[in-house]
Amino acid sequence: MNARTQPVNGHARPPLRSAASAPAPGGEGPAGQKKPSASSRLVTLARERYDLVTSDDGRPYAVAKDGPNIALPLRGRSGLRQRLARLFTDTFDGEVPSQSALADAMTVMEGIADDTDPVPVHLRVGSNPAGGMVVDLGTADGRCVTVSADGWQCAPRSPVLFRRSGAMAPMPTPVLDGDGLSKLHALLNMDERTFRQLVAWLVAAWIPTIPHPVLTFKGEQGTGKSKTAQMVVNLIDPSPASKRSQPRDIKAWSAQAFNSWALCLDNISTIPPWLSDTLCKAVTGDGIVDRALYTDDDVVVLSFRRVLAMTTIDAGALAGDLAERLLVLDLQLIEEDRRRTEEEMDAAFEAVRPSVLGALFDLLACVLAVLPTVRLETMPRMADFARVLAAVDAAQDWRTLDSYLATSANVATDALEGDPFGSAVTALVEECGIWRGTASQLLERLTSGQVFRPPGWPKDATRAGGRLKRLAPLLRSTGVAVDDTQRSQDTQRHRLFVLTRMERDPEPVSSATTAPGWPPVAPVPRPETLPDQ
Repeated sequence: MNARTQPVNGHARPPLRSAASAPAPGGEGPAGQKKPSASSRLVTLARERYDLVTSDDGRPYAVAKDGPNIALPLRGRSGLRQRLARLFTDTFDGEVPSQSALADAMTVMEGIADDTDPVPVHLRVGSNPAGGMVVDLGTADGRCVTVSADGWQCAPRSPVLFRRSGAMAPMPTPVLDGDGLSKLHALLNMDERTFRQLVAWLVAAWIPTIPHPVLTFKGEQGTGKSKTAQMVVNLIDPSPASKRSQPRDIKAWSAQAFNSWALCLDNISTIPPWLSDTLCKAVTGDGIVDRALYTDDDVVVLSFRRVLAMTTIDAGALAGDLAERLLVLDLQLIEEDRRRTEEEMDAAFEAVRPSVLGALFDLLACVLAVLPTVRLETMPRMADFARVLAAVDAAQDWRTLDSYLATSANVATDALEGDPFGSAVTALVEECGIWRGTASQLLERLTSGQVFRPPGWPKDATRAGGRLKRLAPLLRSTGVAVDDTQRSQDTQRHRLFVLTRMERDPEPVSSATTAPGWPPVAPVPRPETLPDQ
């Protein structure tokens, strides 16, 4: 009888296993132990190489232990799922994990990340815990620029955690050559006063803790609005799609705003009320709550404050509450003999961009040094941004704050002229000097003699009173005071509105120069390689 089948204690011995009969992956190991599943090995690989964290808004991320300080989403393109699948195949001799194994591993890692305390995750720019700002260059090796009151420098690894998106593009390494701002001005179609306001806005765009007014390039066709906006956005937050069309709904807007620090809406003629309110919230800090996919009670929270720009022909067509949050820069018409091709502009911009970034970071360091000592006698709307302008003025001996306040008053006047109801109120006060009455009486007075109501005209007294209160800041900036604290003396106690013409002292504001806004410069040669700092 064969030795393999000799009976032992009356029972047949099972045949011995050979190396050739070893189990396939996922079966039993050589010692008779079951091999770990693919999902378990995926989780082990991830925990060996990544730290799993949760952001302030509850999103799970993975951060490489030996790599750039970049937060990778667990799912989606360029996330941990794809990298882990490749790492698994390289580690286990070409074995490919199944989709179900990857899904199970992602669920486990989401639970591990959810068990940690939330950490701040920044997009393009963040506040340094040691003081100052950190700007993500967007490179694969995770380099950044740290700016403080003592200056700026390039760092190989960011001190704060950043996330990336498909809407981001890398920034060139900034350099110092002492002439960056003049090189930028040579590419832009604006006078000196307007250019200085733009520089101050660019510097403020890298301070994430303050609201920023919506940078609005205004001018007729042929003034280079779209190209100017594209170059400006690509300075502070480069993107393959630096100019965007008007979003169709709140979900489309939230997707764009979540993935970009700076956005530009191109060729805006009219803004619907929902978008006007959304842009105002994005300036001061917005939060959007939506139901998570495939769930009934779970929600997704998107919270952000963004840097916004837009191009338009008529800023007066914008809503009044949004008009108060604008920085309008007028562009001049480009003569035909001074036009440049798109290719020439792109080449010139890429050649000077490193030195422009260096000059802007230099000015930002000066602003951070001066800002703690800045005190304003009066606090205008967008007071934090006004303090940055005052710091820029102190560092550069400019008058950007005066220019901004004068421009804001002009925008308020334009916005009232674009609002039929606001224009009628202004005309009433100009005629009477002072008017007192209820919202119903005001609507009756303004509607008398009208053959038809203009679009957006209040339909009843309640809407008229609400519209008047929303227009009160614009009316006040144009010299009309609105008081709604009084009540009528009858038994119904109606709310009374008192409209008064305010006497204001003329403010000395320097007028814009009429010299050509595009200074003549020699063509800028494009270097073959960008210098390193």
